[in-house]
Amino acid sequence: MEERKAAPRRVKITDTTFRDAHQSLLATRMRLEHLLPICEKMDQVGFHSMEVWGGATFDSCMRFLNEDPWERLRLLRRHLKTPLQMLLRGQNVVGYKHYPDDVLTEFIKKAVYNGMDIFRIFDALNDVRNMAKAMEVAKKEGAHVQATVVYTISPVHDVEYYVKTAKILEEMGADSICLKDMAGILAPQPAYEIIKEWKSNLRIPVQLHSHYTSGLASMAYLKAIEAGVDVIDCAISSMALQTSQPAVETMVAALEGTPYDTGLDLKLLSEIAEYFKEVRKHYQEFDLASKSVDVNVMIYQIPGGMMSNFISQLSQQNALHRLPEVLEELPRVRKEFGYPPLVTPTSQIVGTQAVLNVLFGRYKIVTNEVKQYMRGFYGQPPGPVDEEVRKMIIGNEEPITCRPADLLEPGLPEARKLAAPYMQKEEDVISVALFPQVAPKFLQERLAREAKVDMELAAQGDQVYPA
Repeated sequence: MEERKAAPRRVKITDTTFRDAHQSLLATRMRLEHLLPICEKMDQVGFHSMEVWGGATFDSCMRFLNEDPWERLRLLRRHLKTPLQMLLRGQNVVGYKHYPDDVLTEFIKKAVYNGMDIFRIFDALNDVRNMAKAMEVAKKEGAHVQATVVYTISPVHDVEYYVKTAKILEEMGADSICLKDMAGILAPQPAYEIIKEWKSNLRIPVQLHSHYTSGLASMAYLKAIEAGVDVIDCAISSMALQTSQPAVETMVAALEGTPYDTGLDLKLLSEIAEYFKEVRKHYQEFDLASKSVDVNVMIYQIPGGMMSNFISQLSQQNALHRLPEVLEELPRVRKEFGYPPLVTPTSQIVGTQAVLNVLFGRYKIVTNEVKQYMRGFYGQPPGPVDEEVRKMIIGNEEPITCRPADLLEPGLPEARKLAAPYMQKEEDVISVALFPQVAPKFLQERLAREAKVDMELAAQGDQVYPA
């Protein structure tokens, strides 16, 4: 019997230029002053959504740019009619550890209040318990909940695994599902197989996010489109490729005249690309991403950022010649840890331990993060952990079996005390709760800048209107 093909459909595009593209290429340094002037043209394109917030943008705004991330969101909302999208790291929110439910809840409420439409929610281990609260709150606030399954390659991550995880997330209330390939290792055939099965088993729209790191992403997108994917993530061409996403214009041109035609205007996109080509020149000191594809990501199944971390760590120990040993040790550690996807923060946890094992002997020295991982405080690994290794790391301690955030005390009361001397709005408390080392300094400097401006204005007033 001939296989019935899915009916062709117009493919939609989410643009990542305002968030993931400059996070991937320019160390998340793009300033608001370079985003606002192009908003009107971006609005004219007809994107499904624009990813503008989340990931490292929140941290970088305060740490490096002297920008209030909440003000950034408000201004982008004011200048854009296109639906706004953010990346939310589940219980990690926009940070690197689990935060209490009160912090997570207030963050989502304020994000919606300030203009966020779509929350792409993921967990590094694909532990749905770490996504549940974020999904529940975003849904309650009336936002679109895009539940996300992180893609990786291992003996436990087969098509059945991806279908099972996606169905659970749909049952939990997801409005759409995203397959997120943060390392750029998704090949065309697995992309086709996973999306095809998702379209057969799910009732909600399906989106695909990948990085161009290995050079596979555009081909993976085309196969996913054949399988019925509804939306793909792209960046404008002058902010695409390398470790960013495939280019919007390339995909628009590839699909033009086909049943999947995006309907987007290449001339308008070209004008936007020209704008960002000039803007990118302002960030040359951060523009250090590899100009060619990274074959290592396919050989060792690790993202480019991990490779540079290995080189840095080994160089500090005058042991760069031992890099091949680290690359052999990494898959061994990952297997013993239950095959976690190599994304933040698990990539750092597994990668650092592989380096320590090579330099000092297997598990002779372990980081606190590795101990917490083995205790279950990051969540449930996808596969079984090697119990002998766990015993070497935490002895006879029993790992927790509950949702890790259930053990956390509320975080807002302490944050409110820390923020009190500099607080101007409720969002400041959330900023402090998420980044207690960074936010208070930023808020203090913001007050000082505003006081200086007030003094200057007062002085000008004295000159104009002498007493």
